[in-house]
Amino acid sequence: MANAFFEDAFGLSGRVALVTGGGGALGRAIALALARAGADVAVSDYSVKDAETVAQAIIGAGRRGLAVEVDVTRSNSVDAMTKEVLSAFGHIDILINSAGVSGHIPAEGMSDEEWNRVIAINLTGTFYCCRSVGSEMIKREKGSIINIASMSGIIVNKGSNNAHYCASKGGVIMLTKSLAEQWAKHNIRVNSISPGYIRTPLSIPVIEEPSFRAFLKTATPMGRPGSPEELMGLAVFLASDASSFMTGSNILIDGGYTVL
Repeated sequence: MANAFFEDAFGLSGRVALVTGGGGALGRAIALALARAGADVAVSDYSVKDAETVAQAIIGAGRRGLAVEVDVTRSNSVDAMTKEVLSAFGHIDILINSAGVSGHIPAEGMSDEEWNRVIAINLTGTFYCCRSVGSEMIKREKGSIINIASMSGIIVNKGSNNAHYCASKGGVIMLTKSLAEQWAKHNIRVNSISPGYIRTPLSIPVIEEPSFRAFLKTATPMGRPGSPEELMGLAVFLASDASSFMTGSNILIDGGYTVL
């Protein structure tokens, strides 16, 4: 009885997920988590080679996997991605917007190009994907969208010189809330996950620097960075019927960083 409850509430059998930025560390962990929960998963990324590696891992886990090349800053590329996934799987039940970049440049010296690069990928790209896939979800009157935001959308990373990143992630959180309000009538839930410092190949050089490790021990109650795998359970929860009364929520997963 208990197992049946959890399979019904948290299981994703028969559902199709699309994970943008799925070739990266966070996207890969989430894509594999959805597959292990029973979903078939399309993995899109600017690097189709990275997407293909993850898609093969999904197939190896016994689910259908598909790799799709996409540039989220171009709406026509996003629409082509959506059409390709629909052609392969017939529908999309779950959208995870994980494509994102960062940067560390003082605001007074930041070029137009650098500002626009981060905003275009993190915020505009998330909107393009929500619009494209959300339009298809509206036709079926169902869906779950999960946007990967950041704790940097609600607090400032002291000394990080990343105004464009903070602005983009704050925008993602408010985009999430606005879409949740607009699309609730279509039975589409829109939530966001805001990670703190997570150990990934891109962040390791910073996180493993001795002074930063010392900083995290005092700035984060848990005293350490997280791992991509520690986002897996939350992503499955938000994608599944276990969170059927949740929409417009931004959930922090930051080791307690923002409580101080």
